[in-house]
Amino acid sequence: MRKLAIIEFLTLDGVMQGLGSPDEDREGGFEHGGWGAPYFDEIQGKAAVDGLASTSAYLFGRKTYEKMVGYWPSQPDENPIARHLNATPKYVASRTLSAVDWSNAQVLDGELVPAVEDLKSRGDGEIAVLGSGLLAQDLMVNDLVDEYQLFLHPLLLGGGKRLFRELPEPVRLRLVECTPTSTGVLMLTYARE
Repeated sequence: MRKLAIIEFLTLDGVMQGLGSPDEDREGGFEHGGWGAPYFDEIQGKAAVDGLASTSAYLFGRKTYEKMVGYWPSQPDENPIARHLNATPKYVASRTLSAVDWSNAQVLDGELVPAVEDLKSRGDGEIAVLGSGLLAQDLMVNDLVDEYQLFLHPLLLGGGKRLFRELPEPVRLRLVECTPTSTGVLMLTYARE
């Protein structure tokens, strides 16, 4: 049975919005896009590439899928992340998309909970959820997350979309790994107890 892992880059105050570039996600008037770039280092890069070995599928929300498909399919195979993303099965949770055009991608059939339970029951490895804030919320609320892989940045933004919001009840986690980077980012892995 596969585990489902939420993989997120967060500020210390929990903001996940607009990590990569100034115009990545301005929703809600967000003005701090690109906050993650000054913190990237070789340790994070190695962790990202190493994580590919266990990832057997990706699960995206519609908005994240649309951003990813606009970039990764045109990246060369010499980039190990592009090679893996383009070759690995990808599933999109969407109420509005009926078809997708990225290789090895498909829209999840039916309701989210049974569809994700079915994905988890097939195969080995890990289903990685990247970004996809609304989807991550739904997965957490429906108790479908097995692991959290968080890149916690030493930065306070004071506003923006946050990963952790309301949950129906507390969720106990166990720290599996904690690795600091040269820029003060903590790479944290927590598993469900």
